[in-house]
Amino acid sequence: MSDLPQSDGAPEFSVASRLTRFAPTPTAVAVASTPASASQPITPTTAVDLLSSPAAHFAPSSDAPLTAREGLRGLLGSIGIRLAPGAAEQQRLDADSVLRRDEEVIRQATWPRAVSVLVANSKGGAGKTPVALLLGGTLAAVRGGSVCVLEVSDDPGALTFRSEGSPQLGLGELVTESAQVRSAGQLAGYTAPQTSFASVIGSIGSRPPLTHDAVVAVSSLVDEFYAIRVMDSGNQLSSPAFAGAVETADALVIPVLNAGDSVLEALALLDHLRAAGGRSADLASRAIILRIKDGRPEHPQVLERLDRVLEGSGVARVFDVPYDAHIAERGQLSLARLDRDTYRVFASAGAALVGLLRGQA
Repeated sequence: MSDLPQSDGAPEFSVASRLTRFAPTPTAVAVASTPASASQPITPTTAVDLLSSPAAHFAPSSDAPLTAREGLRGLLGSIGIRLAPGAAEQQRLDADSVLRRDEEVIRQATWPRAVSVLVANSKGGAGKTPVALLLGGTLAAVRGGSVCVLEVSDDPGALTFRSEGSPQLGLGELVTESAQVRSAGQLAGYTAPQTSFASVIGSIGSRPPLTHDAVVAVSSLVDEFYAIRVMDSGNQLSSPAFAGAVETADALVIPVLNAGDSVLEALALLDHLRAAGGRSADLASRAIILRIKDGRPEHPQVLERLDRVLEGSGVARVFDVPYDAHIAERGQLSLARLDRDTYRVFASAGAALVGLLRGQA
């Protein structure tokens, strides 16, 4: 029995058909397994086979009449008795309209240079790697690629394990050989291409601890060939690698769980950056928080206290990520396997992030 996600009708059999749940309709997109400057545009026909509008899966097109299509109201409409959508259907239509606007913001954003996003929280297990992969994947799926998710943790992290594919070369090899990489095709050899059209550069085994200079050098190389770099960081705020990541970041995303230690470590990160001043303090002032439900028991009094703490954190943009069984599996992540509501949140966070980046490039 297949465990692939099911659409509202027949089962979806291919990776491409599964991806149509989330990705937009481009006129031409770049092949995601290679960096942007090496990609060749594909025909619109092929692109439609790979990517289609979420609206086609979730809701009627925006120019369709506002008549009910579901339930008894929809049945009556089919025989000519047109009624407005019921409350539940209207709520879904409104959510789909927001989704289309968020995707348009993401798709249309441009910058005069590559931009970068740091995903950070010094608490281990707070969701940095899933957020980096899924946020980067959302940006890539909507934009048609040119997004690289890069590991910048001191020691090897879980980025390669949580991403799709089994790359033969990774971050350790790239750090050693970066001076010899002069083309998009060469850089692609160190990546794990994702079905979201993002490219992942993580560790495939042991490697020396990352230094400040290594993070800066690899980031500079990635920026030559990708429009957006999303960095999956480690747990040591005082490390040289983290300093290099902060130095090369344009925006900050902080994942937290609904747990006291996760939120307190997020506050410690903000305090650390504010105390450093300059670019670091600027990142803290414009941070985005993704608050993740991971399925563990949540006491109402604890949640109420966390609400107050986050309200006093000085972070204006907080997005609540609902429980998603695919994320909770703690295995390989595929954007197309997210629940619909989870994807909506990542699209909203991505649109907010793009708005911040527009002011930084």
